[in-house]
Amino acid sequence: MTSRAPLSRKLSAIAESATLKVDAKAKALQAAGRPVISYAAGEPDFATPSFIVDAAAEALSDPANYRYTPAAGLPVLREAIAAKTLRDSGWDVEASQIIVTNGGKQAVYQAFQAVVNPGDEVLLPAPYWTTYPEAIRLADGVPVEVFAGADQEYKVTVEQLEAARTERTTVLVFVSPSNPTGAVYSADETRAIGEWALEHGIWVISDEIYQNLVYDGARATSIVEAVPDVAGQTILVNGVAKTYAMTGWRVGWMVGPADAIKLAANLQSHLSSNVNNIAQRAALAALTGPQVEAEKMRSAFNRRRRVIVTELAKIPGVTVPNPLGAFYVYPDVQGLLGREWAGVTPTTTLELADLILEKAEVAVVPGEAFGPSGYLRLSYALGDDALLEGVQRLQRLFGA
Repeated sequence: MTSRAPLSRKLSAIAESATLKVDAKAKALQAAGRPVISYAAGEPDFATPSFIVDAAAEALSDPANYRYTPAAGLPVLREAIAAKTLRDSGWDVEASQIIVTNGGKQAVYQAFQAVVNPGDEVLLPAPYWTTYPEAIRLADGVPVEVFAGADQEYKVTVEQLEAARTERTTVLVFVSPSNPTGAVYSADETRAIGEWALEHGIWVISDEIYQNLVYDGARATSIVEAVPDVAGQTILVNGVAKTYAMTGWRVGWMVGPADAIKLAANLQSHLSSNVNNIAQRAALAALTGPQVEAEKMRSAFNRRRRVIVTELAKIPGVTVPNPLGAFYVYPDVQGLLGREWAGVTPTTTLELADLILEKAEVAVVPGEAFGPSGYLRLSYALGDDALLEGVQRLQRLFGA
């Protein structure tokens, strides 16, 4: 008998999301009765604002929402996204340049599919969100990491990008504010990178999912606002998940030049068709309704950010750059490696994260998920009491 044909080699090479894996392990331990505090999940701990939920409930009574709708999204939602893009990103786009997707993750996937050809090199500033390299490989591209450490506040320079550029470089990933670091590029830094990409004809995929979560007077300047001419080779990805505590609603979008959006729309017409209509109506309410609740959540994140940065900095051997956006802190913990803690001597942050979970019952994501070892990602999108208790456990473990 002939043996079964093999599974997909491409998919077999794709790793499970490290952040989701750590979060699932933490939840399993919590379900087993262990008092684990998890900093792993990248989602707000707040409920979706009630006026958004009410809009979804109202949409349930409209039979039009029970039917197929345009694969690229409800026209009224695309118009609202266009208005937001002009307001927050400084780009005056037509609704036809927008596709509504099943969360920002689908937008990221489709963006790479639209502009990457087999063998193309994609410059990927590191630390990076764990999905980017896998999405690049799924488009048959080659991720090229460009690392910036804590000494650079995790922000790459034009000089680093130019050193990594080859004749096969066709795409740059640009993320500000950043997951996992919370770093926010200044307007001047963004302009310099945009002008470099424009000069070399390089596509920019800019993830702006955290653009409304900034602190200490910072502003997330969009690359298309800093360099308007680069809009012809830029795709923006965004969504309602982080700003409005709507991670489970699965509504994101991509914005770009008409020809690239056309390709992505063709893909989506075969891949998933339209996003759930009730969720689209909820997203419309989020974008067009009062922003008071979103601002309250941002203020709470800011308060928690200050606490976690201050408390982590008390641990000897830990360096904590001040994050100006998103809801993550990304300490450099190389000073903790190679030393004995509770009878264990971790040499990597994979080992350190396991030690922290076992000895302190705190879940963190090791730097290997986002690039080089030596770092940890902690999300401060959890309750104030749990946030403080978790850091105090780390302080006790590491003798602060």
